[in-house]
Amino acid sequence: MVDFLVFRRMITPVIVQALFCIGVVASVVIGMRLIAAGSGANRRMGFAILAGGPLVARIYCELLILLFRMNQALNDIRSSLTPSRE
Repeated sequence: MVDFLVFRRMITPVIVQALFCIGVVASVVIGMRLIAAGSGANRRMGFAILAGGPLVARIYCELLILLFRMNQALNDIRSSLTPSRE
């Protein structure tokens, strides 16, 4: 609990994972609705969103998670270089 209060434990990666799921569901729903709308341009756009939407959401979320992984790696390096007080 102390790590949470002093911002040593991050909750944002969990939020980013939830946003990824929401993004995938939204792109599938929007893509399917555009495909069902019927006209040629809407149908092509629907297939593009259906195929590319989850990919774009994944790349965006991975870039956000990368920042937190770098932070964790730097904290691990710092803790390994700091002499322990016994």
